[in-house]
Amino acid sequence: MIKMINRWLERAHLATYIQQHDANRRSLTEIFWYDAGVRAIFYYRRAHELALTGHHFQAERIMAHAKRVTGIEIHPKATIGRDIFIDHGVGTVIGETAVIGDRVTILHGVTLGSDGRTHTPHAHRHPVVDDDAYIGAHAQLVGAIHVGHHAKIGAGAVVIEDVPPYATAVGVPARNIRHRNE
Repeated sequence: MIKMINRWLERAHLATYIQQHDANRRSLTEIFWYDAGVRAIFYYRRAHELALTGHHFQAERIMAHAKRVTGIEIHPKATIGRDIFIDHGVGTVIGETAVIGDRVTILHGVTLGSDGRTHTPHAHRHPVVDDDAYIGAHAQLVGAIHVGHHAKIGAGAVVIEDVPPYATAVGVPARNIRHRNE
């Protein structure tokens, strides 16, 4: 019962965070009940708990339902920090070994995927995104790359190499166009 209360409190916290960072949101109630990103993260947290305890079938089942309901596909073994903002969300895919830090904004159509080169079961195959990063719509982050804190990825970029902290990466393939020192 306490775990369920904690999950609802986390959902309320996330809804509050999103309301503070998105001028389009009219009410907390609207975000809490109808925001696809909040719902996907809510499902993900439960599925992630199950996956970590070896209940893989149940975890995959929850995330398959979440995908149908929200249009967002998150592997239950992915690692996601707090205050993740998946705006609009439809078409977003987050792979099994992806790691996402705190306060990351992800727009619709983003893929954090594998490049298919590593076939070892426990190898790191997906991107690592540090805290406070921003990923624009339809950006594709592919392979075991690292996106630094406060980095920005432009819409439609295909990122196949590391992006340093405070950098902005755009294009196909992505290149750094701006880099601010810490």
